[in-house]
Amino acid sequence: MTRVRVESFTISLDGYGAGPDQGLDQPLGVGGTDLHQWAMPTRTFQRAVFGADGGTTGIDEEFAARGFTNIGAWILGRNMFGPIRGPWPDLAWQGWWGDNPPYHVQVFVLTHHARPSLQMAGGTTFHFVTGGITEALDRAREAAGGLDVRIGGGADTIRQYLRAGLIDEMHLAIAPVLLGSGAHLFEGVDLRALGYRCVQTAASDKATHVVLRRQP
Repeated sequence: MTRVRVESFTISLDGYGAGPDQGLDQPLGVGGTDLHQWAMPTRTFQRAVFGADGGTTGIDEEFAARGFTNIGAWILGRNMFGPIRGPWPDLAWQGWWGDNPPYHVQVFVLTHHARPSLQMAGGTTFHFVTGGITEALDRAREAAGGLDVRIGGGADTIRQYLRAGLIDEMHLAIAPVLLGSGAHLFEGVDLRALGYRCVQTAASDKATHVVLRRQP
């Protein structure tokens, strides 16, 4: 059965998933890169993001690796695809990740502005969905072929799916960083009232990992 999961989404101690002033030069906002000190050295991220061998093992690697296990499709907010706002000026921008993005499956990007699908190397195809979160999830479920759908972010996209009760499980990494402002993950969200409970915790030197699951 297809589940909808959030994996390896990192927040600061004060709840921000990205810093302020996101843009081309600051994809994660001011201070946002500090959130991911736990993830980037891991074997999984070194391979998936940088195409490199090696990397760290241990608790952080275990959580990074689970985020790519049994995933058949992704959903991203538009900011996770690029910094451009409003209508697409052209089709030149093809994502943050270069010619071979780390997804290797079909990816559904939420946007208000239509754009043709974009096929990349390594099996990644970006589809641009203008019909909202339900349409994106329906298409992602079909594309996943019985595997799980991963909601990749950003914070606003995750909040929309949380409020709709559509996320089954969520792994958060809480970094020992204070951002002060930016994209707050839980703004206006009552996780307890929505039925989410903490089912797992583990800590490394660089993050505290928490798994939340929605109770039936």
